[in-house]
Amino acid sequence: MTTELITTTRTINATPENVWAAVSDLTAMGDRSPQCKKMFVLGGTPGVGTTTLNLNRRGVLFWPTWSKITRWSPNDGLEWRVPINGSRWRFDLTDNGDGTTELAESRIVTGDTTIISRAMVAAALGGNETFESELKKGMDQTLAAIADTAERSG
Repeated sequence: MTTELITTTRTINATPENVWAAVSDLTAMGDRSPQCKKMFVLGGTPGVGTTTLNLNRRGVLFWPTWSKITRWSPNDGLEWRVPINGSRWRFDLTDNGDGTTELAESRIVTGDTTIISRAMVAAALGGNETFESELKKGMDQTLAAIADTAERSG
């Protein structure tokens, strides 16, 4: 079984605690991500097993998804899985020991995405290569926005 990985990293001039505060504020995802315009945390405080409702947009195209948080490790990382397409989104924090934090964002797909997802990407999002290129650029933008928040809070 193959694993498809899109990942990007950024060194942030803030402690892991400040970076975690920004990363774990899932309701701010809509302000940071060019594609995920709103993330609603359902059922209170987020943690492993929490469900989120995600509203995504690209141009005039709009689609909802939902996800389940599969990892919630303060100052270390978090991950959620999107069942409709089988992808996992992960943020990993590494303390550089000098007051900075390495933050990685990854989109992981083991095997193929679902047939529904593949059909939507092919028909409405310009095909897999175009869509993945946009995801990578969007991830860079998301990390820049998280860095801005974390660096201002430290």
